[in-house]
Amino acid sequence: MPLPHSATARGPRQHDVYDTLRHAILNGDLRPGEGLSETKLAAQFGVSRTPVRDAVRRLSDDGFLRVVPQVGTFVAPIQLTAVADSQFVRETLECRTIRLAAERLDPVQASALDRHLAAQERAVAANDAAAFFAADEAMHADLIRIAGRPAVWNLILDVKAQLDRVRCLSLESADWLAMIFDQHRVIIERTRARDADGAEAAMRAHLRSVFDAIDRIAATNQEYFEDTPADPAR
Repeated sequence: MPLPHSATARGPRQHDVYDTLRHAILNGDLRPGEGLSETKLAAQFGVSRTPVRDAVRRLSDDGFLRVVPQVGTFVAPIQLTAVADSQFVRETLECRTIRLAAERLDPVQASALDRHLAAQERAVAANDAAAFFAADEAMHADLIRIAGRPAVWNLILDVKAQLDRVRCLSLESADWLAMIFDQHRVIIERTRARDADGAEAAMRAHLRSVFDAIDRIAATNQEYFEDTPADPAR
């Protein structure tokens, strides 16, 4: 796995191995089921095997890696129960906050939302999934801040890691990227129109699209997933 420039040029820091591997798992650079070698990772990072073992242990505790004794270390499958739980949290919180955002939006905030959409549109045109994901995150966080509940985004960040794995894999498809952008555009249009009911409905449909993403990915890569979604609303 190629390492970011920051992990190789500045010399190793305590959390480089953990942070870099976690990011690679979340964004799909490391696929579910992919094997990892502690020896090779130590060489890539220019560290001893001790910080690599520590990172592997932490990532295993976090549910991102699976260590099979006498066999090896592998990227863990995406836990669908965790995806369903985090989607439930997002839907519950963001459908409430989008209503508040629609009621509170001012012209300066509306311009900021337009800039988020413009950044996403550029990413779609360039088929740049990483840039789109970053702009996607910024938009959702900003909507929550506009609602006057900035701490809610921190709650969401704490629970959505497995959900983000699905999102990043789905954005590798150009048509899915464009579809998500269209959903965002509707959310912002209804928020700008101060249509709280419409904004909530658009947000709910948008957040539930992750289940369709799972179905699309599983059609060719069922092994990426483990257990069954538990969303009664599907």
